[in-house]
Amino acid sequence: MANHTDPEPVSREWNYHPDLPLADPSIFKWPPDPRFLGRWLVCNWLMLSERVMLVLLATLCWWLFYPSLEAAKTFSVGWIFQVWLVNLGLMIGMAGGLHGYFYIRKGQGKALKFDHREPARGNRLWNFSNQVHDNMFWSLGSGVLQLTLFQAAMMWLMTNGYVPTITLASNPILFAAGLVLLPIWSAFHFYWVHRLLHAPALYKRVHALHHRNVNVGPWSGLSMHPVEHLLYFSSLMIHCVFPSHPIHLYFHVIYLGPGAAMTHTGYEDLLVKDKRRLALGTFYHQLHHRYYECNYGNQEMPWDRWFGTFHDGSDEGTKVTRARKKEMHGKI
Repeated sequence: MANHTDPEPVSREWNYHPDLPLADPSIFKWPPDPRFLGRWLVCNWLMLSERVMLVLLATLCWWLFYPSLEAAKTFSVGWIFQVWLVNLGLMIGMAGGLHGYFYIRKGQGKALKFDHREPARGNRLWNFSNQVHDNMFWSLGSGVLQLTLFQAAMMWLMTNGYVPTITLASNPILFAAGLVLLPIWSAFHFYWVHRLLHAPALYKRVHALHHRNVNVGPWSGLSMHPVEHLLYFSSLMIHCVFPSHPIHLYFHVIYLGPGAAMTHTGYEDLLVKDKRRLALGTFYHQLHHRYYECNYGNQEMPWDRWFGTFHDGSDEGTKVTRARKKEMHGKI
């Protein structure tokens, strides 16, 4: 797409942002609004949303690419290597595909791109003096490796009967409910792990690596310190107590791993013929990468609003967040 088709930036700070202040799209509003919850369910689960696409991808991988649970009955290098290879391919395909379309081909120009800037080059802040190469190193190295080890452990536990499992035929309602609830659980887990990582000692030694990505891109999503990967992927331990099918596990794996590339694309939506066809990143999380001590969770969970860490995109929200950052980190 030629640059002359790009829209004018909305401000000096942002190339694009949605209407401000940000509204409250949490599904945990009180009192509940049945019409809002119905629209949320339709948009997320009855249309071709990010979540539906990831479930379909997880089903395809279960059917064709991941080893059978029977093969996972005993630990061996062969089937674990196969899991790692599939996860590596998913990560390269998703993050690389999004990066290629938005940042190499410029398929959407800067339409709906939050930050003015392109990925950084020639800056020694980054390994290899290149933001994208640095992000790829952490994502494809520690990221894919730890994701695979967590997944392999859960597969072994499932096939040996150490954790509760279900089939679609035995419990279709719980099967469907599990798919809906897993992203909600992940958001809950992410908020509290994220708050822990912003404790000054952990932030400086661990989480600061991810936050070098003030201007995010698809490879930023899983670019983390190995300690952060360990904490982040511990979300998968829910399958030790929640009755699951392998499709639940694989959906969860893809949602946490390659799916992070979608939420960190740096664009709000994918445009097809100038129409929004797929939700990608959120300004809510973009504000977190810009201002750090705010919006630790995601829009569906109410924790930031309940605990006073919500930034609504306004100038007043920025002042409050900067004051909190100064109090927590001094000059950091």
